[in-house]
Amino acid sequence: MSSRLITWNTEAGRRRVLITLKKYSYLIAMIPLVLPPLLLAAGESTGLINLFAWGVPVVVFGIIPLLDMMLGKDALNPDEQEDVPRLNQEKFYKVITLGWVAAYAALLVWSMITLASGVFSVAGAVGWVVSIGIVGGLGINVAHELIHKDGKLEPWAGGFLLSLVCYAGFKVEHLRGHHVHVSTPEDASSSRYNQSLYNFLPQAYVRNFMNAWKLEAERLKRKGQAPVSWRNELIWWYGISLLALVAFTVAFGWLGAAFFLGQSFIAFTLLEIVNYLEHYGLHRRKLDNGRYERTTPEHSWNSNYFLTNVFLFQLQRHSDHHAFAKRRYQVLRHHDIAPQLPAGYATMVVLACIPPLWRKVMNPRVEAYYQGEEHQLTS
Repeated sequence: MSSRLITWNTEAGRRRVLITLKKYSYLIAMIPLVLPPLLLAAGESTGLINLFAWGVPVVVFGIIPLLDMMLGKDALNPDEQEDVPRLNQEKFYKVITLGWVAAYAALLVWSMITLASGVFSVAGAVGWVVSIGIVGGLGINVAHELIHKDGKLEPWAGGFLLSLVCYAGFKVEHLRGHHVHVSTPEDASSSRYNQSLYNFLPQAYVRNFMNAWKLEAERLKRKGQAPVSWRNELIWWYGISLLALVAFTVAFGWLGAAFFLGQSFIAFTLLEIVNYLEHYGLHRRKLDNGRYERTTPEHSWNSNYFLTNVFLFQLQRHSDHHAFAKRRYQVLRHHDIAPQLPAGYATMVVLACIPPLWRKVMNPRVEAYYQGEEHQLTS
């Protein structure tokens, strides 16, 4: 046997072992679902329940960034011929995301029951709503994975989860708006160079909501159907949100309504903060024919920190996702040509909330990316 064949077999075997280890690492993505019960138990046992009510943001935006730096990066890509067909067929990956949806629905009800029990002070109750909202924001990432898939079950599950955080328009706008216009001025989810997060957010809330209804109306009109009808999927999804709000209100009064709307606001705000950082300052160049260049891995910021990647079902390999939107999370690839964030998403969310610090860190990276064609920074 030649040394070349031995080397190939060793490398292929090593890659297969690492992919198998990574497979079970995705169970880390289930941690947000168990964090609230664990933190509640810790709070009860220590007598610091109101402090531990704020535990989810501490873990997600404090502990996770530190662990990210300690564990480092992961540039392992599956082999297109050897690994990708097999990984696409493994049900394990689909079960995790679908199971996430069911578990989150149960968590939402349990969290409200806990809040209504009166165990928290006002400050603790606010922390509890923020914590559950952050879990919901992480859930939107799961919904994002699901709505991109073919068939009925996964897109339906994704739409249902989005309804539980009152942001069902994302299902329509993201697929038919964002993925078409990403990194252009026409996209409400692509932040511009030097645009602050606090300027971006109000625009994103309004434009994405309105654009979802516009896109759905256009789809129905092309089919000769009325926009205001049972065929409008947004009416169904927002109808579920309304039913959930009514159910929480009937069962728990004004506190139930405040909880449901509060956690929803935190959840979709976290989504829009992530949108802000994913394409900040990057532009698809306008061609001579007036159209924009094709979306490539170079039009999204990437981050390859291992822990946040498995925590977010490889959302940080966003460049590959935009270039090949149907690829499942387990086969998304790292691209060296993509612009790279200096840290994982958890860290970057914190930076984005502090505009002077964000600009100090990110603007030089954007400027370096467009070196020689600085006009792109204001286009």
